[in-house]
Amino acid sequence: MPRRSAVVVGSGPNGLAAAITLAHAGLDVVVHEAAETIGGGMRTAELTLPGFHHDVCSAIHPLGRSSACFAPLELDVEWLESPACVAHPFDDEEAALLHRGVDDTAATLGHDADAYRTLIGPLAVAWRQIEPLVLGPFPLDPRAPLRLLRSLGVAGALSALHAALSPATGLAQRSFDTPRGRAFLAGNAAHSMLPLETRPSAGFALVLLVLGHAVGWPFPRGGSQAIADALAHRLRELGGDIVTSSRVDELPRADVVLCDTSPRELARIAGLPGYARRFRHGPGAFKLDWALSAPIPWRDPRCAQASTVHLGGSFEEITASERLPGTRPPFVLLTQPSLWDDTRAPAGQHTAWAYCHVPNGSTLDLTDAIEAQVERFAPGFRDVVLARSARGPAELEAYDANLVGGDLNGGRMDLRQLYTRPVVRAVPYRTPRRGVYLCSASTPPGGGVHGMCGFAAAKVALRDLCK
Repeated sequence: MPRRSAVVVGSGPNGLAAAITLAHAGLDVVVHEAAETIGGGMRTAELTLPGFHHDVCSAIHPLGRSSACFAPLELDVEWLESPACVAHPFDDEEAALLHRGVDDTAATLGHDADAYRTLIGPLAVAWRQIEPLVLGPFPLDPRAPLRLLRSLGVAGALSALHAALSPATGLAQRSFDTPRGRAFLAGNAAHSMLPLETRPSAGFALVLLVLGHAVGWPFPRGGSQAIADALAHRLRELGGDIVTSSRVDELPRADVVLCDTSPRELARIAGLPGYARRFRHGPGAFKLDWALSAPIPWRDPRCAQASTVHLGGSFEEITASERLPGTRPPFVLLTQPSLWDDTRAPAGQHTAWAYCHVPNGSTLDLTDAIEAQVERFAPGFRDVVLARSARGPAELEAYDANLVGGDLNGGRMDLRQLYTRPVVRAVPYRTPRRGVYLCSASTPPGGGVHGMCGFAAAKVALRDLCK
């Protein structure tokens, strides 16, 4: 009997995860990638000068190392970590730091140290019970909430759920007494790309903080491309094939087709003009990459302990920036992995990238605003810039069609669309076309380099094949 066949459209983390899952089950798998290189949001390239290797999109990967999809694959990736996961500098006091230890982190928050321990400590211990609720396929395993109840107790689980579903502004004001503690929470919540008055922005902060304690915020030696290359190697070991520079314009012939694409692109390929018409994208990003002659000259040297730095100052500033993306001064997320990875730049030199949020599809040029925010906390920064690459929403989408309007999360991740992405269905990976599935970050559990969208969609496809 001939083996069943599968085609996967797109080679991002979810497409490759789906392909590996199908190949492991014995299907003949081919991945088609429109670009010349694989990886989607996991690409690394010389964007500025020869010898300077920049992560085009994602750079720091707490979900990548802990993912229930990636961890069993034992990928050939060398994970690196900085002494602190995150630094949050202030204008007139020492930076707050997210360390691996809860107590070490709490010690940087002054008067809010005990409040931080109370809020985050139990969740860090219970991360393995929380993870299936955050990164599990939809519908969720009904046993997962029971495991969390056993770990935290009824009162603890209800408190954690209330906190996670809150707006970040509300949780910050309830939990912390000082501007320092509130700003620290807000900086982590801003990764949600939601206004911080919106539910569940607090949940993003809690997950990122807990991940810092449970697994760290690691990054791969050599850049994010190393994850893509390791996944591709594992797929080829299983007999799968990858074809690059291969744009798909019509539905391929195969027993199953999985699309690691935006809902809009799947509708085009599969001839489903009304599919996911109510799907909403979130804000876009404006991103800068720098080739540097020296490390960033932080006023507070504690910032040189962290691969990720949150540049926004106060709780009020960050909240205002995320309420109206593109406003000035912007909240800036910055990474500096070359401090610990000498493959990123020539000897003695460095790379860094940073981005801020802008309206979806914006044409604003935030270069000066982002660099002014870096200068605010690192006077003399512009003096060490050798070259820069600037990419707004249009350039990001041109590089990776899944980044619609510069949206890094594959769609707005508010309560209305967190688990109803891209449509309201009991199994959101299925489409109206039999044998055709969506497996991108526009399905649960959403954005991030973890592969769980592709893993979940492939499992559904395999079950359907057996019917």
